[in-house]
Amino acid sequence: MANTYSQLYIHIVFAVKGRQNLISSVWKDEIYKFITGIITNKGQKLIAINGMPDHVHILIGFKPDQSISDLVRDIKANSSKFINDKKWINGKFEWQTGFGAFSYSHSQLTNVINYIHNQEEHHKTKTFKEEYVEFLKLFHIEFKNEYLFDDV
Repeated sequence: MANTYSQLYIHIVFAVKGRQNLISSVWKDEIYKFITGIITNKGQKLIAINGMPDHVHILIGFKPDQSISDLVRDIKANSSKFINDKKWINGKFEWQTGFGAFSYSHSQLTNVINYIHNQEEHHKTKTFKEEYVEFLKLFHIEFKNEYLFDDV
């Protein structure tokens, strides 16, 4: 084939180091716009972004011309630098080392978008750790609970 065609939808989740509540509602929209710019500049398509003070959810239409790990590394490194340069927190801002990446079909997008946009409501009854364990179970991913989060 002369061209490459793909239809890949990836839901990326990552947390603030130590799952600290450091993402302030005062500047979260600005950091989400910055992350959107990183994704766009990497040739990917942002579909939805939202989160809580301790983690972020991103849904992208993914083009397979780079690895997911490289994209997430660039998002985390550049957004950390941006937050630190802005001096929005006392001390150094960092993301956790790991991340989750979950694929969805086109028919599931509306549900995933709604899920991401309704994070505040969802987390009235569920912690980030509970949410993440549910994702792993939903996708039949085996995990060892003691190694689930790298900074505990």
